[in-house]
Amino acid sequence: MDDQRLLTTGAELSEIKFSSFLDWFIHISDVQILWKNEPTYILSQAVYILGGILTLIHAIIRGGRLPYLWIAILIHGVIIESITYIHPDVDNFWHSQTPIMFTGRRLPLHIILLYSCFIYQASIAAAKLKLPKWSEPFAVGLLTVLIDIPYDIVSVRYMHWTWHDTDPNIADRHYWVPWNSYFFHATFAAAFVFWFHYLREKLCKSEGKWVAHKSIIKELICTLLPALLGAPTGIIAFMAVYHPLHDVHNIHSEVTFFIIFAIFLIITWSGDRQAAQDLKNVTPKTHRSSWLLLFHLVVHYITFLIIPIFFNPEDEVSTGLKEPIGPCNEYSPLHTVVGITLRKRKYLCPTDYDEKYFDFSCLNKVPSDGSIWYTTCGVKFENRVEYIAVISLIVFVAAAVFRNIHFKSYGDEVFAVKYTKNNGNEKNILKKKKK
Repeated sequence: MDDQRLLTTGAELSEIKFSSFLDWFIHISDVQILWKNEPTYILSQAVYILGGILTLIHAIIRGGRLPYLWIAILIHGVIIESITYIHPDVDNFWHSQTPIMFTGRRLPLHIILLYSCFIYQASIAAAKLKLPKWSEPFAVGLLTVLIDIPYDIVSVRYMHWTWHDTDPNIADRHYWVPWNSYFFHATFAAAFVFWFHYLREKLCKSEGKWVAHKSIIKELICTLLPALLGAPTGIIAFMAVYHPLHDVHNIHSEVTFFIIFAIFLIITWSGDRQAAQDLKNVTPKTHRSSWLLLFHLVVHYITFLIIPIFFNPEDEVSTGLKEPIGPCNEYSPLHTVVGITLRKRKYLCPTDYDEKYFDFSCLNKVPSDGSIWYTTCGVKFENRVEYIAVISLIVFVAAAVFRNIHFKSYGDEVFAVKYTKNNGNEKNILKKKKK
């Protein structure tokens, strides 16, 4: 079926047949059709493709371990996305179609680059705070969430993806965003960054934290391992906090998120207090390449502020892979990592669902049972000003946070520091001079 028919409003498929492995692996769609149906989604994709390119350029310009960080984040993101599409217990969201889709029309190109826009940006910012190694991963987790929030709130409202309707792990929402989305971004980013620095400290010792080891093989090993270990380590936080409280004691996911948020904030603040003791003697310097990252942050936040101001969610139409339509009374087990079995509906019930950001009002009828590819229609804001106010507040907070980090901390010199004998004996030399 060609794009014109496949992406037509009202198109339905009960299965997708691929002509070859290449057809399954990558599919290119007509940008004009997608722009007509979901213009805000094209804008969002452009932001993250731009961000992926700019963060990569920054990594190449600064060199050292930053290119390895960028590559590790890319692999980390692909692994996480792949797991969610393969494992039925976490397969609970469906991206709308984009100009370039991978792996059976599930993985958009911009999502591959999105992780660098989040974690790379957060890692560079956290590095400039010069936090103790026990504190830095938690700062990266918090900054990742700060970058993610406007994207999550706005994108789901405009159907850039849809969530599983009855999955208990994502049932508790904040502006239709599962609280566990923020929990996930904080913990998985922190876990990844922990392994990235810890493994290099143990296996790839060099002349500095951000100075690459002379052995490319060792650096590549220490690039692949954090990407592999980030997800399972992040799951530990879910096992320790979320699942016991939510699954056993029925505590709302909002509470479990703010528990992890408070822990991360206290550890980050404690580390910052220790790091700030010498800050008064530092004149921060901003490398020209940092303006690439700052430019992208501005574009990112402004884009997700502009969308709710000038675009109407009810004008958006999404046709593509979504939660399968079927009987309302069939359920499937949901196995959690702590051994508790919950349940969710096996199918989306088109006459009884609780996803107020989409409906089927632009169609003549609801999708047929058995449909896995169908159309959803955007829903008008109940209170547009509220969304604008919330995103504006987030933009204000982000501007203050990143301004202080990039211009009032230790600056870009942290990436050029080397562990030399001179650095190690600096205090002794100063004492001798005073004498």
